[in-house]
Amino acid sequence: EMQLVESGGGLVPVGGSLRLSCTASRFTTDDYAIGWFRQAPGKEREGVSCISRADGSTWYTDSLKGRATISNDDAKHTMYLQLTALKPEDTGVYYCAARLRADYCTDPNYWGKGTLVTVSS
Repeated sequence: EMQLVESGGGLVPVGGSLRLSCTASRFTTDDYAIGWFRQAPGKEREGVSCISRADGSTWYTDSLKGRATISNDDAKHTMYLQLTALKPEDTGVYYCAARLRADYCTDPNYWGKGTLVTVSS
């Protein structure tokens, strides 16, 4: 069963930057999409970014467009989300998730445990 481990969360000031990482292991196929979901305090979890390993296509939620870059390092089996110009509303637990045999991240098959990002105002 695929395992996903996130890292890189922390406390950052408004306007700051952060890079989240997600390392995948125990996967049996390279055909999957991988991305990030975010759960802000008191809100439902929402998808924020996704990358397809098949064709490299990417997706961002509207609130992150222009402020986030998702990328994948195949050799390290690690996916990154670079966040810039962070806002207080970016605060939340960021979960890495993967959906097998797909080029989108909706309804993922596997989840990481999450990493907390706190943007201080």
